[in-house]
Amino acid sequence: MPLTSTLAVSAFTELSAASGLGTARVPAGLSRAVTLGSGTGAGNADKVYQARRTLAASGSEDLDLAGVLADAFGATISFAKVKGLFIAAAPGNTNNVVVGNASSNGWATLLNSTGTVTLRPGAVLAVVAGAADATTYAVTATTGDLLKVANSAGSSSVSYDICIVGTSV
Repeated sequence: MPLTSTLAVSAFTELSAASGLGTARVPAGLSRAVTLGSGTGAGNADKVYQARRTLAASGSEDLDLAGVLADAFGATISFAKVKGLFIAAAPGNTNNVVVGNASSNGWATLLNSTGTVTLRPGAVLAVVAGAADATTYAVTATTGDLLKVANSAGSSSVSYDICIVGTSV
């Protein structure tokens, strides 16, 4: 099944201040996009997982990147490398979404074995490997393949959207 992907992250700002008889403006932008073809080598991807998920109050889950997740057509996915990871906490969440630090077999190539990222309500985490990067973020089946996602508190459930793009080899 062919897969093409464009993974992009952008930030645009404009700083302005009164200056003489007018207003001075300094626009700035930082944008990066990586377009991936269909396949398993550098510059390609052949697997994608995307979902909207909900965690109960104080709940957590370990997303198994090697052999448990299913694609949009119901086929089981096994990532060997992750080339793009996007997680967006729902703006209506009361609690934070915490990503990383699985208790065992953690996927450590992004955040090491104990690192976490806290996504406040409405926050977005985006990680994109360069198109020419053949190594990217490796997944090691059974020993380094669990991405933990947790609800930071016991007061209410949290929802988040996730998209993972990568290769099977």
